[in-house]
Amino acid sequence: MAVRVTTTRFPADQEAQEAAGVPWGITVTPFSPADELGNAPLYGAGGHLLPRCDNCWAYFNTLCELEQWAWSCALCGSLNALSAEAITRYSHPASSPEMSSSFIDLEMPADDQWGEPEFRGRPVYVAAIDLSSSEEFLELVKSSLLAALEALVPGSLFGLVTFSHKVGLYDVQGPIPVVKNIFIPPDADGDILVLLEDAMPLLSFLAPVETCKDRIAAALETLRPTTSWERTTAAGQGLDGVLLGGRGFGVAMEALFNYLGSEYGNTFALARVFAFLSGPPDYGPGQLDTRRYGEQYASKGEDADRALLPEQTPYYKDLAAVAVQAGVCVDIFAVTNEYSDLASLKFLSIESGGSLFLYSNTDDSTLPQDMYRMLSRPYAFGCILRIRTSSDFKPGNSYGHFFPDPQYENVQHIICCDTYATYAYDLEFAATTGFPRHSDPPVIQIAFQYTVVVPHEETPSSGSSSSFKNSHSLRRRLRIRTLQYSVAQHINELYDGVDSEVVLSILVHKVIQVSLEQGVREGRILLRDWLVILLAQYNDAFKLEYSENTNSTSRVDVAFSQCQELQPLPRLIFALLRNPLLRFHEEGVHPDYRIYLQCLFSALDPSSLHRAVYPVLTSYATPDKQAYPRHSLSRAALVTSGCPIFFLDAFTTLIVYYSSTADPTLPFPPPQDCLLRATINKLKQERSVTPKLILIRGGQDDVSPFEHFLIEEQDVDGSGLTSGMGFVSFLEEITRHIYHFQSSSAAVATREAVLTVSSV
Repeated sequence: MAVRVTTTRFPADQEAQEAAGVPWGITVTPFSPADELGNAPLYGAGGHLLPRCDNCWAYFNTLCELEQWAWSCALCGSLNALSAEAITRYSHPASSPEMSSSFIDLEMPADDQWGEPEFRGRPVYVAAIDLSSSEEFLELVKSSLLAALEALVPGSLFGLVTFSHKVGLYDVQGPIPVVKNIFIPPDADGDILVLLEDAMPLLSFLAPVETCKDRIAAALETLRPTTSWERTTAAGQGLDGVLLGGRGFGVAMEALFNYLGSEYGNTFALARVFAFLSGPPDYGPGQLDTRRYGEQYASKGEDADRALLPEQTPYYKDLAAVAVQAGVCVDIFAVTNEYSDLASLKFLSIESGGSLFLYSNTDDSTLPQDMYRMLSRPYAFGCILRIRTSSDFKPGNSYGHFFPDPQYENVQHIICCDTYATYAYDLEFAATTGFPRHSDPPVIQIAFQYTVVVPHEETPSSGSSSSFKNSHSLRRRLRIRTLQYSVAQHINELYDGVDSEVVLSILVHKVIQVSLEQGVREGRILLRDWLVILLAQYNDAFKLEYSENTNSTSRVDVAFSQCQELQPLPRLIFALLRNPLLRFHEEGVHPDYRIYLQCLFSALDPSSLHRAVYPVLTSYATPDKQAYPRHSLSRAALVTSGCPIFFLDAFTTLIVYYSSTADPTLPFPPPQDCLLRATINKLKQERSVTPKLILIRGGQDDVSPFEHFLIEEQDVDGSGLTSGMGFVSFLEEITRHIYHFQSSSAAVATREAVLTVSSV
């Protein structure tokens, strides 16, 4: 469980927080195998025996004061009696993880929901493939599923279903794959005429991978796109003979969830559905009107950025609830450059615990690698995340792909959680008094209860049947992390504790929310206003201590020269404003790509998000010798460094660039056994998504993919064309805003705008 805060020195009170201008928040990666420093938790049993506070329900931890018969809660200070069992247990502290570490992971007893330990379910995976597509799309999906089959653990069950104007169920357990088709009614409010269970028993549909892998592969080879004649016959013709419909995604998913739900808690505890889409659903229930994307907004004077971000129908949000009730997690893989309204579709994935992937074409798609990577890493499900704090402060807004508990505050339910999934919280004071000067330091405790599927452990004498050998068991676990922080007595101390990557993470969550509610333009304004007020507050603080500066714009410090921890922020904000997440529709940003970035960025840990927003550029003297660990993203940095090789890490893209003046004897591409290639391979292994690798030789290859990331010479509000004054002119503009803020009544309006960001 990795936990990071925006500043390790908490503000003393609300006035100090507002004076600093730094957002106060925390990010949590609960299923990470180690903490932010690489330390693993202490493992143990008896999670249900862990004492809890009678007042605030916090768990006993190393910060609590332990007496002979009682203990004092480190969060609320309440005195709690120890049970006889706890007294015996803590008489041997070395045997109790909670006495030795503030980061523990404990086994929990059987959960009656699954009938544990009798439950012997198996992992279930279903591929749902769009046949209203092209041959190239199907070839990509086939190769991806063949890679996925290699990553599935022994004992897994796999199902294959197709959809177009009909739903196709495949039985691959016989010598020849058999498909049963059920036609979908074209009406938007229609329903499928035959239940999938009546067409094919579920246990015939779900095939054991270890014995049917070749037959599954054979079934995949039989897939063909539906012909235009088939779709025309089913859907009918529109005006002027234009084809209407053919991709009945919504009704196919609903029928599939109901189909799988009959075995929820019996055959499986969580089923994962991989939905492969080549375009928008346009047939039957759940069809989407893609005509809202086009030139009509320009003609009507509407804000396209604001109009295309909200969902046009609650159908897929409601469908996600059906999936959750059926124990199904949905991952959507959209392979298309056609507008598909991911703003509506995204809820089916993120609210069922899945992920959303977007690939613009089939030629250079990383779909097979992403499938294999996703299935190879561990995941937890049925998760409950709870954050508790000492009584002087509390969690505020929460951000991430979870849904809040309808009854309890600060409790989030997570359907499926991998080792990368990250969540964020605002922190706020419980009262205006803040932290009393002589009180105990603030404490945060994070509890994460989750379930994992593990292979059934047999005994040599068990004599189990083959089906029992391939079964899996559920393990419920409780992971707890308790942290204590100090309080800044001066604004300088608060600034010295700032983590700029976590600040960026909190800001990205807030700006995404503002964009969805008020539009991209408003999100950009609030982000810029936040930087203005932070710099103004910083300049005020250091002016009082170090000098008697005037209000001259030439004397405004926009580089945070007195505070190293704040120095990355202007570049990060500039880069975020340049990012497609906040670029305007008229600049050519596809609305589906913006939605994809929202889903991706809102689940990334702070370090990964930093790379995605402001890529890391390093240089090499040779493929085996690094020259400089970091450069600014500008041509000037390339020229002045004099290095021949540059490596850019933009999280989803990795670029190796050999300058046009590089020694022609340097090996290109970099050899497999060199330092640069080892760095690339390591980064690929650590990513939640497969980065695309691009190798460029200056003077011979197209260098535009590399120059695209040299953003510091691009106008923050323009088309991205090099102006030579991008970041410099941005700082000059911010300086003018600061002067205006400090010298006029506009300071009040700016402060209100920034506080709006903080309260979103």
